[in-house]
Amino acid sequence: MSSHSVRVRFAPSPTGPLHLGGIRTALYNYLFSKKHGGTFILRIEDTDQKRFVENSESYILETLKWCQIEPDEGVGYGGPYSPYYQSQRMDIYRMYINKLLKKGYVYYAFDTDQDIDKKRKEYSNRDLTFSYNSRNRMYMNNSLTMTKEQLHDKLQSDSYVIRFKIEPGEKLKIYDIIRGNIIVDTDHLDDKILLKSDGLATYHLAHTIDDHLMKITHVIRGEEWLPSTSLHVLLYRALGWTTPNFAHLPLILRNNGKGKISKRNTNNLNFPIYPIQWKIPKTQILIPGYRELGYLPEAFVNMLALLGWNPGVKKEIFSLQELIHLFSLEKIKKSGVYFDIKKTNWFNKKHLKKEDIFAFLFREVKKRSILYKKKDYLWKVIYLTMDRIHFIHEIWEHSSYFFVSPNSYEDNFFNKICHENTIIELENAKILLYNINSFSSVNLTCFFQKKKNKHKIMQLFRLALVGSLKGIDIFIIFEMLGKEESLLRIEKLINRIKEKI
Repeated sequence: MSSHSVRVRFAPSPTGPLHLGGIRTALYNYLFSKKHGGTFILRIEDTDQKRFVENSESYILETLKWCQIEPDEGVGYGGPYSPYYQSQRMDIYRMYINKLLKKGYVYYAFDTDQDIDKKRKEYSNRDLTFSYNSRNRMYMNNSLTMTKEQLHDKLQSDSYVIRFKIEPGEKLKIYDIIRGNIIVDTDHLDDKILLKSDGLATYHLAHTIDDHLMKITHVIRGEEWLPSTSLHVLLYRALGWTTPNFAHLPLILRNNGKGKISKRNTNNLNFPIYPIQWKIPKTQILIPGYRELGYLPEAFVNMLALLGWNPGVKKEIFSLQELIHLFSLEKIKKSGVYFDIKKTNWFNKKHLKKEDIFAFLFREVKKRSILYKKKDYLWKVIYLTMDRIHFIHEIWEHSSYFFVSPNSYEDNFFNKICHENTIIELENAKILLYNINSFSSVNLTCFFQKKKNKHKIMQLFRLALVGSLKGIDIFIIFEMLGKEESLLRIEKLINRIKEKI
């Protein structure tokens, strides 16, 4: 493959937000083009005006930017093959449809929706499925069953669609980089509509022409396009063009095994399916995406890349540059892949950078006007608590006790210990702590190792210092807070218990 020849495209429809499957398609196109020093193009397939949803286009552009996989060419980026909107390319499609009409590869069909519904009913009454194909087209209302004069009159008065004429009796060979050789019997294909009654091209016609004119070398898209690929190959052939290379990506499945991930089943999923937040135009309801939930774009892209592709190396954490370097279409799986949110959280944890956590914690501390010792105190806190977090925003929740004394105590445990004995135990512990000269975690550990009711006193200490029974090694917390602050917190707990009694 000569390095400069690769041209790929991501061609979404502006019918709402991108979900995981859509953005993964964009990512694989991006990785493949960058690996081969090629060009990644963004085209908007907006031929279906009925399904148009406002803000979809800006959503697509913002998502690609957030994921750091921006196109080289196309909508929002310009380039030599504009316009990159299908709705603005109708004259081009018309020109090619006329060529196909002249050569007899397509024909006019005048059947109304009612005519076709009637046929469907007739067939289903006989337990058959109606298909507008080589076996049935001669019984329908189309130019194949009319004289030139009849056709001329019809074209003046009636609306029509233009259908592709499938020649039966061929075993069509298609090669897919991921799936290998596929053989399709043209007897099973129907005559798909290429031009709709409103004069707009369908996806089948439009994208085939665009891919050829924009010199696309590899069509990398979702598995749902596999059944239409035979028509696309026949269209290329009819127009006398060379077909691009095809690669159809596996579906992303819900990990409960209940079907694929799609926009239609967002409500009953236990994980987000949009990369960035989407505002539903009609209701203005906000659906958060991975970005708003605190996932890092690097982690999101890392997770997505491995959702269906296996680089064949031991490690799992990759930068975008490493993904580009390792990427190959041949290593993409054929079968559907299960999405796992726990694994996604793990990726996020692995991509957290200490500097970013530091900056976040520094802001949290500053905005509460807390006086802390020194910058290295913050660094220590991060090293001690980093293992417990998957997201930057969790750092405060896991480390606040290093900066502020608890204002409330874990109810269940607090209520259990509200009696005179606890006060006596804590008063004694205070005296012991006060008399320890070297207030280091090692020293404190040794000292309390020998105590009889060690477990109980440790829990009391934890409640006093943290406010709950969570947190890191209690003696490290003692050392970090220092003797004075630790004793103040124990005193505070004693007073609370007294109030309660």
